[in-house]
Amino acid sequence: MKAAELKEKSRAELLELLESNRKEYFRLKMRQATGQLEKVSDMVKVRKDIARLNTVIRECDLKG
Repeated sequence: MKAAELKEKSRAELLELLESNRKEYFRLKMRQATGQLEKVSDMVKVRKDIARLNTVIRECDLKG
């Protein structure tokens, strides 16, 4: 997701997305550890989404 799309969402929706992305990242790490992951780029995309979500959530917190 793009940051502009994320800024339109409420804080609760952002936290829900963050939780689901963290679970997805965990699943991808487990698949990589067992040798079942074919595209490592999926992990990179999810990790960047998590960072993007954290940034937007922090911006919301600072805004008030």
